[in-house]
Amino acid sequence: METNSTSSIELITDDEIYRRVLLEQVPGARKFLWIATADIKDLHVARGKKMIPFLKVLSELIEQGVGIRLIHAKEPGPVFRRDFDLYPNLIDGLERMLCPRTHFKCIIVDGVFAYMGSANLTGAGMGAKSVRTRNFESGLITTNPELIAQIMAQFDTVWMGEYCTDCRRKKFCTE
Repeated sequence: METNSTSSIELITDDEIYRRVLLEQVPGARKFLWIATADIKDLHVARGKKMIPFLKVLSELIEQGVGIRLIHAKEPGPVFRRDFDLYPNLIDGLERMLCPRTHFKCIIVDGVFAYMGSANLTGAGMGAKSVRTRNFESGLITTNPELIAQIMAQFDTVWMGEYCTDCRRKKFCTE
């Protein structure tokens, strides 16, 4: 669905999410990258003929000065934690927030591109797995400034802790 000549909204599904968001948009971040997900696992992405940890992509973005924020609902598994330790700059360079009530999924690149949909930040969710093992997912990608502003507002509301006072799950969150 085209909204005008400079911004668009498009439905993408399954492995399109992987290609259009993780391979095409995320590596091009120059200022900031915001990611919200309920579940996070040891996601790998293609680089040439190899598959590399998505955390390596994030580490490289941090080296380039990109600010990265990640909101997730539960602690990642052991493989993710092992891969995380391979990139020491993630410790201080990746701002993380654990919020068990987070169920929305979005990726915002520099405030000019956004994905919002059903896919968690996992190989099966993002469509990085084979056709036999990936989830059936869908979402919207957009360059529409008004829609991106609304997605960013939801992310920022959670990030800034606006729900924390009344939340009964606070004991499970990070700071």
